[in-house]
Amino acid sequence: MRDRLLLVLQQPFAPLLPWVGIALGLLLMLFLVHDVGVVGAESKRERLEKEWTATRQMLMHHREARKARKDLNLVWAVLPAERDFAPLALGISDEAKRDRVTLPALSYKTEPTLVANTSKGLLQGSMSGRYEDLRRFIYDLETAEELLFIEDLELARVGGAQDQTLTFTIKIVTYLRAEAARPAEQEPAK
Repeated sequence: MRDRLLLVLQQPFAPLLPWVGIALGLLLMLFLVHDVGVVGAESKRERLEKEWTATRQMLMHHREARKARKDLNLVWAVLPAERDFAPLALGISDEAKRDRVTLPALSYKTEPTLVANTSKGLLQGSMSGRYEDLRRFIYDLETAEELLFIEDLELARVGGAQDQTLTFTIKIVTYLRAEAARPAEQEPAK
């Protein structure tokens, strides 16, 4: 074996053997560092990126839920209470009188809704008056503080050429909140 080694060292490429050994050693170290260090760091980075993305999405959902809660509280504050429904009908009748519109028989009733702790308040009847007065009355209803919707408005009769009276059948809807029900207040975020 020793003779063979001496024979190899006498060859013309013998001075390159230590450099080839060093190059192979460095290549082996490069593969070792890549497999242990770089691949491990990349997998850790990918895991952290996934965690960050999940946390970011959770934060966005939390913010959206907080905004939805604020919006719900705003809408809930605008809804009249069930006990305020009869006075609301009286207020609409008074508004009609101020606008010189006749509401002879405004009936009102409540219907259940699919949303918990709310009901649908329905006011319906006929209204008569001049076009300008009716237009002003409808505008006042649409811009009222209360959340009112004109669900149906149908021309029932046109007066003669002399009296200029129009008669409509109107259906006004509002949503009512239950007295004891109120959306749960969210605890402040810490």
